[in-house]
Amino acid sequence: MMSRALVLQTDFGLSDGAVNAMYGVAFSVDATLSIFNLTHDIPPFNIWEASYRLFQTVSYWPEETVFVSVVDPGVGSDRKSVVAKTMAGQYIVTPDNGTLTHIQRSVGIEEVREIDENVNRLPRSGASHTFHGRDVYAYTAARLASGKISFEEVGPLQPVDSIVTLCCNDAEVKDGEITGIIDILDIQFGNLWSNISRELFETQGLSYGEMVEVAIKHGKRKVYLNQMAYGRSFADTRIGQPLVYVNSLDNMAIAINQGSFAKAYNIGTGSNWTIKIRKYNP
Repeated sequence: MMSRALVLQTDFGLSDGAVNAMYGVAFSVDATLSIFNLTHDIPPFNIWEASYRLFQTVSYWPEETVFVSVVDPGVGSDRKSVVAKTMAGQYIVTPDNGTLTHIQRSVGIEEVREIDENVNRLPRSGASHTFHGRDVYAYTAARLASGKISFEEVGPLQPVDSIVTLCCNDAEVKDGEITGIIDILDIQFGNLWSNISRELFETQGLSYGEMVEVAIKHGKRKVYLNQMAYGRSFADTRIGQPLVYVNSLDNMAIAINQGSFAKAYNIGTGSNWTIKIRKYNP
């Protein structure tokens, strides 16, 4: 069979040889593999961001693409190593530590198998307990992507509802106010990407050019409260002015035109960062 694409994501960075070693292991399994990087700049230990970046990307890759995601603060502990098959037929090789949260909620997981390390582990690596990204995940993923093992040969089947998930509240509307969370930052530009869908936002009858009130809290602490326009694109507001817009995933986002909203107000991501949007009535 033709080999499948192999896509890597880690929090390792590219300043040392960790990612290169994963490439080497994969190519030692099959030198014809096509390997791509999703990102290696996940903030250290940030499982939430690893989960979101998979969700942001996986659906745009073909069926049977194999992803490896290694953000693993619990490496060497009793957390499981798994391969999940999505409802769309891609595979994700990862620690079972919450990395599959957004995929399970938004894409769907068909099956999960625990990696049998007695079979699917880099030979002669048994004494190492701190680099599963190389010794277990890259090795297993390369064997799966190259067809040297089937999904069934990864290891024993696990109940889908047994996988670890992070707290992730759905967006909702109540009393004319939409409440969601800040899922992720558009890192390069500092925009805030929420989990409020365009469809939910449009239930409030808002049109381009109208003003909305935006409130952001971190836990119970109010971080931001102001009015801004709902714009089709950044050209709809002046440089330095904030706006609400629809991002590339069809969710609502907040930005400063040619500025970083996240840096300006020191805003982070996750279920404890809430955002509320309502139509502005002066």
